[in-house]
Amino acid sequence: MRILFLGATGSVGLELIQRCLDTFSQATLVIYARQPSKVPAEIAQNRSVIIIQGQLDDELSLKKALEGVDVVLSALGPHVQKGPFYSSGTPLAKAYERICSYMHSAQPPVKRIILLGTTSISDSNDGSDWAYTTMVTTVSLLARNAYKEFVKIGEVFSKEKDLDYTIIRVPVLTHDKSTESNAGYIGDSKMTVFLSRAAYAAFAVNEIQRREWVQKMPLVTSP
Repeated sequence: MRILFLGATGSVGLELIQRCLDTFSQATLVIYARQPSKVPAEIAQNRSVIIIQGQLDDELSLKKALEGVDVVLSALGPHVQKGPFYSSGTPLAKAYERICSYMHSAQPPVKRIILLGTTSISDSNDGSDWAYTTMVTTVSLLARNAYKEFVKIGEVFSKEKDLDYTIIRVPVLTHDKSTESNAGYIGDSKMTVFLSRAAYAAFAVNEIQRREWVQKMPLVTSP
């Protein structure tokens, strides 16, 4: 198995990489990074790891990174913490549009991508929940451009009928070490408003083989 990681040098991306190293001993892990120096030495020096330097608008490097890949794991996401200073124009959604195009044109085509999302992306299976309504409303008011970014990302993948995507929508991420999680939709009684980064990584990596949420956008939370 060959796995490509996007957004690999952030805290969520590093959790994904370590989980894959622990789970798939025979896999090749391709890390696409703007600054390879941010990859910890213990990961960069692992024999299973290949690092390709490039940015999201670098067509040749991205296409090279996608060669022979079985699944893409993406921890890319807008910096909500930037509030009103986050870039306008949904640059990340536009990057995903290019990535999807490159996945289609790869030989052989890359069909599977599992990516990070939030509940700013709505799903027809969602019910009502005051906590999530408050959360999304707050983001839409205080970090409008980041909110628009997530909404657009959801729209980009909803149109991708030939890609086996899974958008894992998350609430507030924590540094707790628990890997337990529940998956469902807003309004389900089992949903909470927190999820550890470790649990996100465990769910995403398990989904590679389970394929329970193909072309779906589950909400994943701590129990």
